[in-house]
Amino acid sequence: MKILQVNKLYSPWVGGVEKIVQQIAEGLNKRNDFEIEVLCCQPKGEKKKEEINGVKVYRASSFGIFWGMPISFDFFRLFKELSKEVDIIAFHHPFPLGDLAIFLFPPKRLIVHYHSDIVRQKALSFLVKPFILNTLKKAKKIIVSNPNLIESSSYLRKFKQKCQIIPFGVDLKKFQGNQRAFEEAKKIKEKYDDCPIILSVGRLTYYKGFPYLIEAIHNLKHSNILKNVRIKFPKCLIIGKGKLKERLLKLIKKLSLQNEVFILPPQKDLLPYYLACDLFVLPSIFKSEAFGIVLIEAMACRKPVISTELGTGTSYVNQDGVTGFIVPPRDSRALAQAIEKIMENEKMAKEFGQNARERVEREFSLEKMLRATEQVYQEVLFSLKK
Repeated sequence: MKILQVNKLYSPWVGGVEKIVQQIAEGLNKRNDFEIEVLCCQPKGEKKKEEINGVKVYRASSFGIFWGMPISFDFFRLFKELSKEVDIIAFHHPFPLGDLAIFLFPPKRLIVHYHSDIVRQKALSFLVKPFILNTLKKAKKIIVSNPNLIESSSYLRKFKQKCQIIPFGVDLKKFQGNQRAFEEAKKIKEKYDDCPIILSVGRLTYYKGFPYLIEAIHNLKHSNILKNVRIKFPKCLIIGKGKLKERLLKLIKKLSLQNEVFILPPQKDLLPYYLACDLFVLPSIFKSEAFGIVLIEAMACRKPVISTELGTGTSYVNQDGVTGFIVPPRDSRALAQAIEKIMENEKMAKEFGQNARERVEREFSLEKMLRATEQVYQEVLFSLKK
């Protein structure tokens, strides 16, 4: 069975959707006669064909990325050619360019991986809505990462009968830790004076809500809210890159938090940071944060987590009062209070962390995700052969 995964970008581009596409491509390629290929766009530049970890990747030429989407005419040519040669198109939404290609060159067998609604370009939704609806109508199955997304999406509610929930997953063995990772974690703790560490990871972009995390640290520092804490005042590490970096650095300086909040570049290996931290926070403010893979990575390392209520997977992965706390978005005071509760209660933090690991083992393993995805692909192909 030949399957073409279609997404706007692919590794080494860093992003949650890109990571899932890579996991599926590499995890299912050569498995039970599956042959997985990937069609995507260049962030900018000429077309390219390459092989990454055994997976053929076709990159369409692109003029660059505008409003979060690559602009490419070459993509349509490649889509038309490649779609004729495969058994199934596995399309990763949101990607309006892909919706247009599906409208122009309808594939015989289409599965949609619906990651989130279009949020950033909502003002233009009236232009792309007909094409999105066309894609969902043509899809034999719609794979969704969590039930909250079905209920909160005006698009998905119309196609509930096609939706199948398959949560994202992580490689549990990787997040058990190893001697090298623990040694690196120890060095990280020493670098920050053995203070408690609050960790957050993500692109420095509009929907991640990092200003609210920085303001929460300011509230903790200047309200003396952690006066009962038995340890030093925490350090907050934000790992990522993006257009908002300078703005965040200015906010840190304005609030005199240069010794408490640090912005670090993306790391090749996040495991030592997960192991070093005492608490993981995902302060996202828009539904663009449809799941939060970093949440399950931190939870796999037995860390309590704090996330926001967005009506998406962030409050499906994290269970309030069980694996951590869920707070309203854009509320730095509520975020500070949640941080305080966990930091001042060692027993609670440990219980949340253990519950988090157990939840990941039950619901969010990579192998479970791959098996369920493979089954959907097989079912669609089998139903069409009848």
